[in-house]
Amino acid sequence: MRQKGVSSGFIDLFSGHSALYAAARPTYPPQVFADIAALCRAREQAWDVGTGNGQAARDLAAQFDRVFASDPSASQIAAAAPADRVTFAVEPAERSSLADASCDLVLAAQAAHWFEPEAFGSEVRRVARPGGIVAAIGYGWWYVDPQVDAIVAGLLKAVEPHWQPGNWLLIDGYRALRLPGEEVRLPPAAIHLAWERLELEAYVRSWSVVQRLGEAVAEPTFAALRAIWPDGQKRHVVMPVVARVHRL
Repeated sequence: MRQKGVSSGFIDLFSGHSALYAAARPTYPPQVFADIAALCRAREQAWDVGTGNGQAARDLAAQFDRVFASDPSASQIAAAAPADRVTFAVEPAERSSLADASCDLVLAAQAAHWFEPEAFGSEVRRVARPGGIVAAIGYGWWYVDPQVDAIVAGLLKAVEPHWQPGNWLLIDGYRALRLPGEEVRLPPAAIHLAWERLELEAYVRSWSVVQRLGEAVAEPTFAALRAIWPDGQKRHVVMPVVARVHRL
């Protein structure tokens, strides 16, 4: 289902490459959503805020009766595949059309670091039911093997001065992220992928910093990877999942 929403003056870092983002970004292990849902006192409605192309929303639909999935980017929402029990809307995180006390879960997947924290916190307190859960999850770092990691480290050093403040929140494991309520803990988790080199390159191209600076900034890294990573060869990529979870 799709719903017309409101626009906002947000800093749009992803609309220009929505299709690449949808194709290149990994999905989370289903157990992460099961662990979050297990903390909820009811499972009538979840809000996937900053849904992007709806990856997390589709997984939440296996755990909740209804999922409201919103993003301020109309382009990102247009790239989302329809899913049962999911309603998509173009709306900012800080101002939704949800009714008061209507959500058992508010989830931000790879998104909370882009929100205005005070306004988002107020909106969470408005839409969450008493005892409801607010969760921010993401993947800030990743590992392949010593050779690949050393090459990628050179790219990270090159773009480091250009990261947005929100990027640093995620890179720091969301430790400074402000959420309403009292913190609860999730079991540790990681995303495990079998990627070819071209899949890793597509992921790097989907970074907001690479899109802002131009893909040429990553070309020396890609050239070095081509020298050690043959076409068609799969390697194990590990992305630890970052999670902050609070109960209101």
